Amino acid sequence: MVVDSEHIESPGGPQGNAPRRWFPSHAWRALRHRNFRLFVGGQGISLVGSWMTRVATGWLIYRLSKSALLLGTVGFVGQLPSFLLAPVAGVWVDRLNRRQVLIWTQALAMVQALLLAGLTFSGYITINWILWLSAFQGVINAFDMPGRQAFVVQMVEDRRDLGNAIAINSSMFNMARLIGPSLAGITIAATGEAWCFLIDGISYLAVIGSLLAMRVHVKPPQRQAGSLRAELKEGWTYVAGFVPIRTILLLFVVISLMGMPFMVLMPVFAVSVLHGDPHTLGTLTAAVGVGALVSAISLATRKSVLGLSRMIPIAAAAFGLGLIGFGLSRTVWLSVVMMLVTGFGMVQGLASSNTIIQTVVPEDKRGRVMSYYTLAFIGMVPFGNLLAGVMAHAIGAPLTVIVNGATVLAGAAWFVSQRPALRRGIRPIYEQMGLLPQNVVPTIGDGA
Repeated sequence: MVVDSEHIESPGGPQGNAPRRWFPSHAWRALRHRNFRLFVGGQGISLVGSWMTRVATGWLIYRLSKSALLLGTVGFVGQLPSFLLAPVAGVWVDRLNRRQVLIWTQALAMVQALLLAGLTFSGYITINWILWLSAFQGVINAFDMPGRQAFVVQMVEDRRDLGNAIAINSSMFNMARLIGPSLAGITIAATGEAWCFLIDGISYLAVIGSLLAMRVHVKPPQRQAGSLRAELKEGWTYVAGFVPIRTILLLFVVISLMGMPFMVLMPVFAVSVLHGDPHTLGTLTAAVGVGALVSAISLATRKSVLGLSRMIPIAAAAFGLGLIGFGLSRTVWLSVVMMLVTGFGMVQGLASSNTIIQTVVPEDKRGRVMSYYTLAFIGMVPFGNLLAGVMAHAIGAPLTVIVNGATVLAGAAWFVSQRPALRRGIRPIYEQMGLLPQNVVPTIGDGA
């Protein structure tokens, strides 16, 4: 898509007396940056393959084992490295060339997908192989996620477009969530899981090519690198001591631990609760993608970061209610509706929190802060996956999801109680950035 940069509005409103072009030029203004356009094109293709692999892996595990506990165990093993390695990875992301980090992580992820394809085609695939390859992908993700988040600023030089870039990135991710599972359901039913893994492996060539084609002119700030331990301590002290980031990350610890693991139980719902097949699994996962995509597009149309902290507890509440409804449902159509609500709430909260954090964090700490974001967003999920598998084995998948949804609702209520302190911490930074007038007494709903 070609975007006319002369007609893109600034966050403050239309330029001059030009006609207001609210959509699509305003909603997609970050695409005027060449590097970001390349990234969207390459990553968009690769993410479709990644979602195909995610659905195919879950289906393969359940086909081989018929065990909800093993679904949770594989999810635990695959994401545990993000918990263990993310803080250290953040230090290295702050030290190294971020584009080179991403090239290496994408190349290694391609190798992982092709190995999974080869083992499945040959018939040698076992649960043990899936565990080992999932752990390998987890190590890759521990470096890839903070590197990817921190690299956004270097692809979008105008910081006013940062929030829009994050929303577009989320739209791309969730468009892939919509397309990938649907393709996976068709592919698994027609040929088996192996072709999903092969398509995923080949798709990594697109994002590697886009990274190699970029011309990155933004240099990270020069700073004296201390010891690994000292830099870890500096990053932790900043995250733990700055109320806005600390509050947001604590909420997402709860959401990731109790809310996100519903995905690993999807095969159980598709087969045992709704009495469906791979198409049912693809439909449910795609419904999450539709809700998430609508959410991401709504965020892309925002002109400013202002007011996003208000959306975080609302989004968490929608996420929790969607999970409760999904756990209670016994029909496909109602489950699909609940997955739409769940996807909307999940992405609204994640993208809003990501935008706020990326806006306020100092550049020299960006990699480390985003590593803690990765830790809260992804690092807690393995424990949640394992817990969900154990709970589903003991009390059933539906009741597990209902309990988890209620816990997310409680987290939303806690965040509301913390929001005044969060807004007080953010306001001086927004004033310094020119997003708010200085020396004005804040009113309810003002600012963050």
